[in-house]
Amino acid sequence: MTIDHTHDPAARSCVPGADGHPDFPVQNLPLGVFSVGDGARRPGVAIGDHLLDLAAALAAGLLTGEAARAVAAAEGGDLTGLLALGAGPRRALRAQLFALLSADSPDRDRVPPLLHEAASGTLHLPARIGDYTDFFVGIHHATNTGRQFRPDQPLLPNYKHVPVGYHGRASSIRPSGVPVRRPHGQAKPPHRDEPVFGPSRRLDYELELGVWIGPGNDLGAPVPIGDAADRIAGFCLLNDWSARDIQGWEYQPLGPFLAKSFATTISPWIVTPEALAPFRIPQAKRPAGDPDPLPYLLDPADQAGGALDLDLEILLSTRASREAGLGPHRVARSNARHMYWTVAQMVAHHTSGGCNLRPGDLLGTGTLSGPDLDSCGSLLETSQGGKVPIRLESGEERRFLEDGDEVTLVARGRREGFATIGFGACRAMVLPAS
Repeated sequence: MTIDHTHDPAARSCVPGADGHPDFPVQNLPLGVFSVGDGARRPGVAIGDHLLDLAAALAAGLLTGEAARAVAAAEGGDLTGLLALGAGPRRALRAQLFALLSADSPDRDRVPPLLHEAASGTLHLPARIGDYTDFFVGIHHATNTGRQFRPDQPLLPNYKHVPVGYHGRASSIRPSGVPVRRPHGQAKPPHRDEPVFGPSRRLDYELELGVWIGPGNDLGAPVPIGDAADRIAGFCLLNDWSARDIQGWEYQPLGPFLAKSFATTISPWIVTPEALAPFRIPQAKRPAGDPDPLPYLLDPADQAGGALDLDLEILLSTRASREAGLGPHRVARSNARHMYWTVAQMVAHHTSGGCNLRPGDLLGTGTLSGPDLDSCGSLLETSQGGKVPIRLESGEERRFLEDGDEVTLVARGRREGFATIGFGACRAMVLPAS
């Protein structure tokens, strides 16, 4: 990914409040789908505290060529067709939007009619998610959780050879703001001889990045590692809600099932690879003794710039803390650099057996914990399996989530010499079991 004029930190926008915005300055321009009132869904871009209506910009003649083609492909408020077009039209759209929304734009007086206040709109899933695969590339999370069950061998032998993943449930993915209902399920408490059925008592969050697939691949045609980055259309935040008691009973021998399929929350904006170019970093060198990736997973360019430097946070508010007027409690802080495998390696491995990815498919990275206790991406780790409660600023304690708790995930790219950009909130409140 190249850094160009659209990343200039000195660039200013004609949209009030966009300059210095913590998530959506003019250097970001993420893609999404919104509606206002009872209106139809529209393709849009976040700029400051506003939503830019892309369909209206196209109708006004403010977008041309490949940029116009990109927006036309999102007809009906669904970005799947835009994602399928690949990098060319997407980059053209970014360039024309940056010019249109810049402070010195010759068309700046035509911008206000295209804007809606973000608070007045509803954000939707940006694309049709045909399939969802969740990976397990956060090595600290894998080690922390593995140690609870296998103290002598936290990581299974395959972990450092293959990007492990499982097929998740696309139908239960929801955008930020939609509540999550505590699931029922079958679990076997350690003090009982037989399993029981009822509401999960060990509900947890997982801090992840989501990866949107752009152009897909034909069935039986693997994507080479050197081409894998071209299949990635953007990123979001992802909370892979987990019922740990249900998971612990059901996951052997075939892995997660109902403990994960009841809900997944994502941030609704697609942050493009172009916007994240300044935050690309080399993939961390593997410790001495770790195996090199097999050739189909190894590409020099990917190793040189396939990782991401993104600050990640988990915030938790409770019913009692909100009633007391307290703000959310920061539970953990991590970074996307802690991925043992790159996103391109995830794509290359996913397709290596001939599986066909399609535009709008979503991949999860797995929980992105850091090396310290205060950087754990799940309560399973932070509370050490529920043995050690965490204490909140409200004076409450948590081992796992309770009804009324609201979890918010935050991600921002920060680098000296560049504007800070963010993903917007990935937030949901836990409702009681039905």
